[in-house]
Amino acid sequence: MRICCLQIMLLSVVQLFFSYCSLAAFSVQNNFFYQDIFRANGKKEIYFSDVRLHVDSAQPSVFAVRGGNTTLPCRFWYERKPSSQREARIKWSWLPASGRHEEDVLVAIGSHIRSFGVFRGRVELRQDFPGDAALVMTDLQLNDTGRYRCEVVDGLEDKSATVHLELQGVVFPYQHPRGRYHLSFLGAQQVCEEQDSTLATFTQLFQSWKEGLNWCNAGWLADGTVQYPITQPRVPCGGHSLAPGVRSYGRRHLKLHRYDVFCFSSSIRGKVYYLESSQKMNLTESQRACQEDGAEIAKVGQLYAAWRFAGLDRCDAGWLADGSVRYPISRPRRNCGPPEPGVRSFGFPPLQHKHGVYCYKLDD
Repeated sequence: MRICCLQIMLLSVVQLFFSYCSLAAFSVQNNFFYQDIFRANGKKEIYFSDVRLHVDSAQPSVFAVRGGNTTLPCRFWYERKPSSQREARIKWSWLPASGRHEEDVLVAIGSHIRSFGVFRGRVELRQDFPGDAALVMTDLQLNDTGRYRCEVVDGLEDKSATVHLELQGVVFPYQHPRGRYHLSFLGAQQVCEEQDSTLATFTQLFQSWKEGLNWCNAGWLADGTVQYPITQPRVPCGGHSLAPGVRSYGRRHLKLHRYDVFCFSSSIRGKVYYLESSQKMNLTESQRACQEDGAEIAKVGQLYAAWRFAGLDRCDAGWLADGSVRYPISRPRRNCGPPEPGVRSFGFPPLQHKHGVYCYKLDD
C-alpha cells in the first residue's frame, strides 16, 4: 500500500513539474521559441533553451522622391544561436496615410517571395546578409507614403519593427473653379489626382508650414481632417491673439462638409516649360499648341513640382490643364508678384481670355 502511494506521489510530482514548465513557457511574453524549450543533452537530462528573436530597423523614417528607388531597413537576429537551421517568415505590410487598415506588401518564406496589389513587381527583399529583411522599393508613387511594418515570424515567435516612408515634395492649396469651399473629401481626392498630385498628409503640411506656407482657407488632408497653416496671424484667420501654427477643424463628414484641399506633388520625370509663341491664346488654342509641340498642357501639380525641384522661374502667366492661369517664381523681383518665391495664381479666368501656356513633355 505504501509503495503504491509513493508511486502515485511520484507521478503527481512529475506531472506537476511538466505542468509548471508548460505554464512557464507560455507565460513568457513572446520571447522564446517554444519548439526549443525542451531538448535532451544525451544523458536523458532535459534543460531549458532561451533562443530569443529580435527585429529592428536602423531608421525610423526614410525620405525619397516620386519615381525613385529606396530601401526600408529591417533586420532580425537571435540572442542565442538556434539549435537547428530555421526558415523564418518575413512579411511587410503598409498602413497608408489615408487608411485605417494595413495592406499586404510582400511575404517571403525562404526563397518563396510574393508581392501584392500596387506593389507587385516593385518590391523585393534585399537579403545582403543573414537576417537582412530590408524592403527594396522601385518606381515610387505619390501614394506610397505611410507606415511600413516589417514582421518576422518563427514558430510562435512574432516580432516586428516599423519604418515611415515620406516623399519629398511640395504642398499646394487648391480651390474648386467655382471658388472657396466646394469640395467634399472624395471631390478633394479627385481634383488632386487630376492635377498629378495626391492629398497631402499632416506631416507634409506641417513641413510646408515650417517652410513658410501661409494659407487662411481650410482644406482637406489625407486622414479626413480639415486644417490650414498660418505663419502670420491676422484678423480674418483667427485673430492676432492666436499663435502661428497648423490649425485644425478636426475630422469632418467626408460627404456632407465642403472645404478646399491641400495637395502634394513630388518630382516629375518630364519637364514643364513656357511655350514661346508670337501671340496669346485661349484655353482650347493653348491645348492644341502644346500638342503640336509634342507635349500636353501642364497640370497644376506638375507646375509646382517643376518650380520646387527644377527651379522653374517665369514671370509670364499661362494656362494650365484645369483652366487656371498661373506662373512660377523662384527669384522674386519687381513686377512679378509678392517678394516671396512661389507659384502665383490668376484663378480661373473666362476660357476665351488670351494668355500664354505651360506645357509638359516626358523625357526622351
